Amino acid sequence: MNLPELFTKLEEYYSEMVEIRRYLHQHPELSFKEVNTAKYIADFYKKLGIEVRENVGGNGVVARIKGAKPGSTVALRADFDALPIQEENDVPYKSLVPGVMHACGHDGHTATLLVLAKVLDELKDDLAGEYVMIHQHAEEYAPGGAISMIKDGCLEGVDVIFGTHLWSPVPYGEIQYRKGPIMAAADRFEITIQGFGGHGAQPHKTKDAIVVASQLVMNLQQIVSRRVNPIDSAVLSVGSFVANNAFNVIADSAKITGTVRTFNEDVRDFIEAEIEKVIKGTCIASDSTYEYLYDRGYPAVVNHDAETDFIVSTAKLVDDIHSIKETDPEMGGEDFAYYLQHVKGTFFFTGAKPDGVDTPYPHHHPKFDINEKAMLLAAKTLGSAALNYQEENTQISSN
Repeated sequence: MNLPELFTKLEEYYSEMVEIRRYLHQHPELSFKEVNTAKYIADFYKKLGIEVRENVGGNGVVARIKGAKPGSTVALRADFDALPIQEENDVPYKSLVPGVMHACGHDGHTATLLVLAKVLDELKDDLAGEYVMIHQHAEEYAPGGAISMIKDGCLEGVDVIFGTHLWSPVPYGEIQYRKGPIMAAADRFEITIQGFGGHGAQPHKTKDAIVVASQLVMNLQQIVSRRVNPIDSAVLSVGSFVANNAFNVIADSAKITGTVRTFNEDVRDFIEAEIEKVIKGTCIASDSTYEYLYDRGYPAVVNHDAETDFIVSTAKLVDDIHSIKETDPEMGGEDFAYYLQHVKGTFFFTGAKPDGVDTPYPHHHPKFDINEKAMLLAAKTLGSAALNYQEENTQISSN
């Protein structure tokens, strides 16, 4: 096992990791539009002479590093898309692209994996097995990049996959894990209520779409609170309510959009059907009609037990990790879920709370930022997981 050398080299290249992250932070690209970012990643590997494949399932990039000895194939994944947010941070590496920002740490994920790949390549003569570096586009916007990259062969021959998210609410030096579901299925819905508009002074001649839609919003809240078993976690949130009219016009139509988050597929199916029942009942009562669209996003991220235990034991070997905790499930979504449906593995959180901050800005906030030192801990944890996995499976094979 080459962990001391791995850690030393990662520490030596930490400044390069920061430089990469800040460059990417200044040049963010939205989901499915990450052409220059993908080229930057591919060029990094080409300069090192590492085998790289571009345009995987779209803008995805996959690099493969082969050790000198036989062994398993371990995949490590990082995403690289940004969000449609105007950055409000006053930092030297502030986004140069108006209205686009790395507000979720994907720039840090990419820098972490690139430098880790560089170190693994330098150590390859002493390593066993193969290391697949999956750089995924479009994590932020369903259908996401994972599913198309899988269809295009990014998991070919892979035995196990590990991934992490730099997590700003969690203190630096802490790793959070969970067996089973760790992140929720993330669905969206759109409901259009069709009433009959008219003059604001003559409501009796109309079917007020705003009143109907308002009643619907309240009725929808009863699905989780009164129809879903309290043991089964679920969220139903209405995010927008649009009915643009003049002040003296009763709305002809109104549109509601929102999200549903679940961990259990049966609960997911149930809520999708119950929403329509509630819409139908509300509209019957008000003599209105409706259109209902339910768009299934990412499934729940469900970690495999043995691989999660493995990450826990591996994290204990990493300097500066002072806390390893089992976390409650997060209601946020992640298309890492698709990888775990195809191969065994686990997804965990690496604490990235900025120094000197009591309450960090949340992910997807215009003032979001990370503790860059967390990238080094993420690289050490992922790297040691990859090497330890090879060692353990080599021993099993030899026995």
